[in-house]
Amino acid sequence: MSAADTTKLFGTDGIRAEAGKFPLDAPTIRIIGASLAQHLKDRINRPPRIVVGRDTRESGEWISRELITAACQAGADTRPAGIISTPGVAFLTRNLPADAGVVISASHNAYQDNGIKIFDASGRKLDETMERIIEKDIADAAHTRGFDGGVRRDEQTQSDEVEINALQERYLDFLINEVASDLSLDKLRIVVDCANGAAYKLAPKILARLSAEVHAININPNGRNINLNCGSLHLEGLQERVREVKADLGVAFDGDADRALFVDAQGNIVDGDATLWILANYLKSLGELSGNKVVATVMSNIGLELALREHGIELVRTDVGDKYVLDELLSSDASLGGEQSGHIILPRISLAGDGMLTTLVLLRALREQDYSLHALAAGFQRYPQLLVNVPVREKVPFERLPAVQQLAREIEEQFRGRGRLLLRYSGTEPLARIMLEADSEDEIKTAAADLSRVIQRELGLANCSA
Repeated sequence: MSAADTTKLFGTDGIRAEAGKFPLDAPTIRIIGASLAQHLKDRINRPPRIVVGRDTRESGEWISRELITAACQAGADTRPAGIISTPGVAFLTRNLPADAGVVISASHNAYQDNGIKIFDASGRKLDETMERIIEKDIADAAHTRGFDGGVRRDEQTQSDEVEINALQERYLDFLINEVASDLSLDKLRIVVDCANGAAYKLAPKILARLSAEVHAININPNGRNINLNCGSLHLEGLQERVREVKADLGVAFDGDADRALFVDAQGNIVDGDATLWILANYLKSLGELSGNKVVATVMSNIGLELALREHGIELVRTDVGDKYVLDELLSSDASLGGEQSGHIILPRISLAGDGMLTTLVLLRALREQDYSLHALAAGFQRYPQLLVNVPVREKVPFERLPAVQQLAREIEEQFRGRGRLLLRYSGTEPLARIMLEADSEDEIKTAAADLSRVIQRELGLANCSA
């Protein structure tokens, strides 16, 4: 991809691409750093303070260095936070306070990819106005103030190391002394899968300080093994280890630790939907579930919606993306939201999804209610769900495809009250996405296959992949 290919580079989770290629090549990264610093300075009329952290990918170090160098030369006061979780940077941004926080991470992607996520002073993701400004500077390559010349920061100094340690301890203190205040995990055996990512030091340290018996796995990052057959996308190793050491539960993070998925003592997976179920009931018991509502995306299982409804709790759905979940949380003054992927947001505590924070709140629910994770997850029945991707030549609006519309209506009527259909296009790939849920797995397989064939016929393509 070249700069001429697109002007919109920020998605719902920042900029993400293969490291070393546009827009994560060195010249473009320098433009991003300089653009952010310069426009922040213009907005606040003083040198901006910017916190920069990263995960464990081999490309993270040089990408951070390029961005920090450019931001410094454009007049910013940069604060390196080293290897730290994405929500850790969000916390530091609002706590220091800083004017922006930057995370170099591609989250759950493989090591070859990387990304740039930017938070504003509140710990929220950067507003779209600033994103468009930075994209314009990249597109026309006109923003050259500040990064040509000056002293490069090619090495981490001793003072940097001292500051990195201080910033990380500040984040740990917040989690331990505020989020986990008076929480003891004594006699609790926990397996933690750190995905060879940003949580590899922080998560085991937090749990150990709270007196848990910690069995940490995937804590030896080498720059290329982040998320590799481990972490929140690959729970098999965690399940095996939980059963092997007879743990009370296990938790898995993704590469930047903004997600957390759990495994109970029997090895059953407790995903984001099940976590929302547990936390919704817990917060309601405390009178802290604002409006008796939970915010989730269109991808959350219908079983969660039905289970919550039985407990007098409304499920409000948004488009896919934690950015949209947060927008709805703030506009409706709700106190709990998240995604099936394990990205949970508790806006009264943090505006960023935080895997370690989620873990601590879940563990508090276990301790205070004196139940196992398995017992707390009971009552939520997951309905069979099927996802099918249909390659398309162009994204024709579905309302302009009468045959597709007709069959979709028939399927919706077939599953009314016991399932649902979600039909949408991918935001990043030439794919039509079919998601079906119902109480009958055979029925949704048949319906998905029928709908796939109609989409293929209408758009003239011959193959699809589930």
